[in-house]
Amino acid sequence: MTTSSGSGEAVYSARATAYGDGRNGHVTSDDDVLDLDLAVPEGMGGPGGDLTNPEQMFAAGYSACFHGALKRVGARAKADLTGSTVTGTVAMNRKGTGFGLSVRLQIAAPALAREQAEELVREAHQRCPYSNATRGNIPVELEVVDATPQGA
Repeated sequence: MTTSSGSGEAVYSARATAYGDGRNGHVTSDDDVLDLDLAVPEGMGGPGGDLTNPEQMFAAGYSACFHGALKRVGARAKADLTGSTVTGTVAMNRKGTGFGLSVRLQIAAPALAREQAEELVREAHQRCPYSNATRGNIPVELEVVDATPQGA
């Protein structure tokens, strides 16, 4: 089955393949840059350990994409985003008889006044492709924080 979202002309496509036992398997990108073993986290009844999982990869991708959008809108506004960070937390939540995801992005922009940082975060949320993909599908919380969240 092939589906098309009608999202316009692709400017870049990433391709990865999962092998083995799903969440306890392996994933590689077509260029072999991504080549990772996966493990179900302990919190979900798996072995955990030093292996990654889909939620960590989603948190990393969303954080990086959102930070890029923030930098772009900040550059247009001539805002000082020196030292800015975006920390993403992706949670697996029980949803009826299945599961669903939620996201929390904590944005630190230490060189900006809170009001300016909040305005830029709102604008970045409108432009970020991950935000556009998740909008209306899963809960996404945006929080401007005073410093890079510790242990997040």
